[in-house]
Order: sequence, then C-alpha cells, then structure tokens
Amino acid sequence: MTSIHDVAALAKVSIKTVSRVVNDAPNVSAELRERVQAAVRELGYRPNQSARRLAGGRSFMIAYLYSNPAPGYISGIQSGAAARCRELGYHLVVEPISPGGEERFDVLDRLVAALRPDGVLLVPPLSDDAAMLARLAELRLPCARIAGSVVGAGFNIHTPERAAGRMVADHLIAHGHRRIGIITPPAKHRSALRRVEGFRDGLAAAAVPIDESLFVDGGFTFASGIAAGEALLALPEPPSAIFATNDDMALGVLTLAHQIGLRVPEDLSVVGFDDTPASLTSWPPLTTVRQPLEDMGRAVIDALANGPDDAPEFLFTLMERASSGPKPG
Repeated sequence: MTSIHDVAALAKVSIKTVSRVVNDAPNVSAELRERVQAAVRELGYRPNQSARRLAGGRSFMIAYLYSNPAPGYISGIQSGAAARCRELGYHLVVEPISPGGEERFDVLDRLVAALRPDGVLLVPPLSDDAAMLARLAELRLPCARIAGSVVGAGFNIHTPERAAGRMVADHLIAHGHRRIGIITPPAKHRSALRRVEGFRDGLAAAAVPIDESLFVDGGFTFASGIAAGEALLALPEPPSAIFATNDDMALGVLTLAHQIGLRVPEDLSVVGFDDTPASLTSWPPLTTVRQPLEDMGRAVIDALANGPDDAPEFLFTLMERASSGPKPG
C-alpha cells in the first residue's frame, strides 16, 4: 500500500508537509499544496483515517440534525453538505430528530457518545431551538446553523426570507392579482415566518387591503397544502392566486386544482418556495423561490471543518414558470 513516505518522496517535501496538505491545514503555499496533491493523485494515496483521528484528536465526522418535514429542503442541504464533506475527507452523519421534548437530547447524547462528531449542522426549526443550542454549548460541540434567528453561539447563515416574501407579492400583484391566499409555515419555523412578513410588506406597498381570511396555516407537507387550498377556495370570494410558503404545500394546491377542475394558471395562479426538484416535474412547472440549498450546505461544512469565516451572502431568486400568470377575467 502507498504510504505517506512515498508521497513525501515523490513530491520532494517533508512528511509533515504532506500531513498538512492532506488535512487541509492553512499556511501551506499554493505551489507546495499542488505538488503534494499531484503526488497523492499519481500514487492513489488514501490517508489512514485512524491515524488522522489520533494525530488530530478529531473524528472527521459531522452530524446533520433535522426535524423539518420538507424532504426537498432537507435533501438539498444534505447534497451540498455531503459533497463538501467528501472533498475535505469527512463523513456526514444524518440524524432525524423529533421536534420538542426531551427525547431529542437523548438522540444527541447517544450520537455524541458513539461518534463524538467534530461539529453539528442544524437547519430550521432546530436552528432556532434555544435549548438544543444550549446543550451543544454544554457538550462543547461546534455548531453551524442555517437561517437561525435566535441568539446562539456558532456559525449562522442568515437568509433573506422577508425580501423573498415581498418578491412573491410583487410578482403576483404585477399580474393583476388582488385577492391572494397564502399558506403560512408552521409556527416553529421562525425564519420562514419572515416570508409572510415580506408578503404583507408587498401588499401594503401596493395598497392592497389585507384580508386575514386569506392567511391559512400550513404544515410544510403535501397534505397540508391540499387542506389549506380547500379552505381558501371554499371562501365566499376565493383568491385568484395562492402563495404556499414551501413547494410541498404548493404541489398540494396544484393537485387540488386539477381534482376540482381549475386550470392553472388560467383560473388560479400558484407560487411555491424552495425550488425543489419536484417544482420542475409538476404540471404546470411551478413558479417558486430558489434557495441555493446545495451552496448553503457546502458553506456550513466549510465553517465546521476549517473554522468560521464571515458568513456568505446568499441570494434568493424568483423562478417564473407556468404556474403563475395574469388574474382571470
């Protein structure tokens, strides 16, 4: 088997330099790093993970914890995080956790006892779970969060949720819609609730009266989208457009529309949020807000593996597709 000594000999550097490059340590010149990496590729060298753990006191594992019911969102973050882990020589351990209750700490404690991960990645609503953040601090586990809105230690990526909600309102109002239903996020998803605030901002800016009957609670699931859509379309004066604050609920509204004979967008415009893969395969393709989920997943792994830097700014983009159009009539 190829050893670190073979790599050092081929690259004409010290064993210590090879170790620093393999472990992605800072303060190695670009020329030396490329020379060592070329030798690693040529020899097919694979570092001994046990030796790396002993040398650095690290497990080279990062835990991804979630309690979010939206599979498209979860898989998008996971895809980017897993890819970056592979590039850096880490393993991603994925663990679903029930929201609320003491059992979520039992899962965390067992995970730490068995694997002692080098860090933990949290997504909403766990990224807003103050008790979970406190427990991680007690365990001295580095934490990186996406869209956290409560005060807590560790790296946090802020997301422009409010601006995105305003963007959806502006889009539908520009198409002539004035009665717009909105399916709101679960109450525990504080960051996603800012989408609703932004939506209200857009209505107010356009002097569109705010009708509270057009705001219906959702659960970030396909079934809750159908149920909320039924409630909205059963109103004495139903909306001409519906904004669902995630794609799973928007797809539920699309399905309902097909079932009751409404044409989309001729009779009803539908807009989602997240730009999950299903938004492109639905009929019609779903107008939605794109979050750069994979890039966000990669960024939090970088923060955990290499130490936090300034949090990058991520832009959300409205993807205009065939599910939204002018107000009927």
